[in-house]
Order: sequence, then structure tokens, then C-alpha cells
Amino acid sequence: MAISALSVAVSNPRLLPSLPKSHKVVPFLARSACPLHLSLPAPSALPVGDPAEEAATASTSSSSSSLAPVLSTSRRLFGVGMGILAASSFAADASATRTEYYATVGEPLCDMNFARSGLGYCDVVIGTGIEPPRGELINVHYTARFADGTVFDSSYKRGRPLTMRIGVGKVLPGLDQGIIGGGGVPPMLVGGKRKLLIPPLLAYGPEPAGCFQGDCNIPANATLLYDILFVGVYK
Repeated sequence: MAISALSVAVSNPRLLPSLPKSHKVVPFLARSACPLHLSLPAPSALPVGDPAEEAATASTSSSSSSLAPVLSTSRRLFGVGMGILAASSFAADASATRTEYYATVGEPLCDMNFARSGLGYCDVVIGTGIEPPRGELINVHYTARFADGTVFDSSYKRGRPLTMRIGVGKVLPGLDQGIIGGGGVPPMLVGGKRKLLIPPLLAYGPEPAGCFQGDCNIPANATLLYDILFVGVYK
């Protein structure tokens, strides 16, 4: 069984600049859901409380040169640096989620476990609620990074969790496995917080994603890092 590990230390992590509306990427969706010749599918992950059920999107901009190889054959501590997010990016009443965002990106090192699939995971907080029901909609808060620690999306920025359908291939394979469990990974419980290291084969694979007119938001063979808070089952 190949064991992968990650050690990230970022002194000055940064958020990437916003891109035009036509250049947004939903960093949760599976490639197989894409009906067009774009690298990303039509949205299926919906923000809570949005009457128009608009897809949650993330503005990103990156280059493949910023991603150094991060996998090795030994287990290491997984750490991320503090991401910087301007207070003006949050809704006026989102002080609680702003505080949670900074707490998430500033969390201490986490000893990663690795499934046979190559997915890395560790629990920061073990939940006390129910497991995510397969095929159902669940609410999650998340912060997503590239391998160099750069934050490229966060639900905390929008001040509300994301609603997505879990366990039926509607999101990235690494997120499905990392949240609902399986293959040696225990399922998350409501209230739980988990860090996920998602290798390329469980993310977007060897092709770049979020491409528009030759410019791609997510480079080929990108390793992605997610901080997941399982808020609850959507009702």
C-alpha cells in the first residue's frame, strides 16, 4: 500500500484575486457531472438559504509552478499557514463565521492517516451527531487550499455553509470518501471537523480544471487540501 504524506508550512499564504463571473470554479463537483466541454460541471452544490439555489462558486487564479510535489512515502505532520481574508469579504452579520475561518486556517498540526486510495485525513474534532446519509443533502463549512497553502475557496467567506449531495458521485471522490467514509476512512459525524489531503486521482486528475479561454484555475495533477466542518443534514 502506497503511503503518502504532506508537510506544508506557509509564512505568507494569500487569497487569490477575484476573477470574472465567467471564470468561476466550484471546487466540490465531480468531473463526470459536466455536460459541456468545460473542465467543470454545471453546479449542484447549493448554498444554504439561497432561494434561487445558485451554485456556490469560488474565484481562483493559480499557476502550476506554485505547486511543488508534496507526497512522500513516510507519514508526516500536516500543517497549514494562516490565510488572509479581508473583513470586507464577509457579510456584516458574519462575525461568527469570520472568527471560525481564522480559527480553521490557524489550527495546529494534524497527524494524517492515509487510506489505500491515497486520501489523507485526520479529525480535529470528532462529532457527536449522526453520520451523513448516503445520497442525501448535507450542510458543510469548508476552506480549500492548494498544496502550497494558498486558500482558493471558503464557505466562511460567504458567511453560510454549503449544501451538497453526498455519496453518489456528485462531488469530488476524495470529498465523498472523506465525509461519508469507506475504504478504511470512518464517516464524519455531525459537529465533526476533519482535514482532508486529496491527491489528484481523487480530485481533478491529470487535466486542469476551471478552464476558460485557455486559462485554468486548477492546474493538472493538483493536490487539494480541505478543512471540513459537518454542520448537519439539510432539512
